[in-house]
Amino acid sequence: MIEKEERQLPILRGELALLIVILINSLGVVLMLMSGSGISAISSVPYAFSLVLPRLTLGTWTYIFQGSLILSLMILRKKFVPNYLFSFVVGFAFSMMLDVYEMHLTDLPMTIPYRVFYFAAGYLLITIGIALSNRCGLPIVPTDLFPRELSAIKNWKYANVKVSFDLICLAVTGLLTGVFLGHIRGLGIGTIAAAFTMGKVIGKIGEWMDHHVRFVSFMTKKNSVK
Repeated sequence: MIEKEERQLPILRGELALLIVILINSLGVVLMLMSGSGISAISSVPYAFSLVLPRLTLGTWTYIFQGSLILSLMILRKKFVPNYLFSFVVGFAFSMMLDVYEMHLTDLPMTIPYRVFYFAAGYLLITIGIALSNRCGLPIVPTDLFPRELSAIKNWKYANVKVSFDLICLAVTGLLTGVFLGHIRGLGIGTIAAAFTMGKVIGKIGEWMDHHVRFVSFMTKKNSVK
C-alpha cells in the first residue's frame, strides 16, 4: 500500500535536486553571513580559518574542511567508500559558489530590515537545501553528508546528530577566533538560534517532502535493478 502511494507521488529528478541544493545552500550561507547575525554553523569553521589564515578564501577553506569530514567518515566505516569521493566533488562545486556569491553580493543594502530578511532567507534556503540533499539519492555536500552518515553509522537520531554537529562547529569557531584574533568573530544570535533549531526544522521539511514528492536519480534506478 505504501509502495503504491509512493509510485503515485510526483517525481523530481535527484540530479536537478542536487543542482538546486548547491545553488541555494551556498547562497544561504552567504546571506546569513551578510545579515550580521552570524554565519551558519556548517560554514563557521572554514569561515574562522579564512579570518585567521586569510591567504585562502572562504571557498577554499570550506573545501579543505569538507575533505576532513569525508576522511573522518571513511575512518569510522573502516573502508574506502567511492560515493564519498563524489560527495567531495559536489563539495568543491559548493565551495566555488560560495566565492561567486560572496564576490557579487557585496553591494546589497545593509539596513536592519534587509539584514533581518537576509537571515530569514538564508536560514530557509539552507534548511530546504539540506532536506533536499538528504533525499536526492546522490552524493551530497560533505557538510550535509557527515551528520546523515554519522547518524546511520552510530544508529543515532539525525536531528540530535545535526544539532550536536552544529554546536561543535560553533565551539571550534569561537575557540579559533578568540585565541588567534583576540575576539570571537562570525558567531551571533542568529548562528546560535540556527544551531539549536535547524536540525528539527530540516526534519519537518523532510517529512513534508516525503508526503509530496518522490526522488529518482540514475543511482536509485541502478540500485533498484540490483
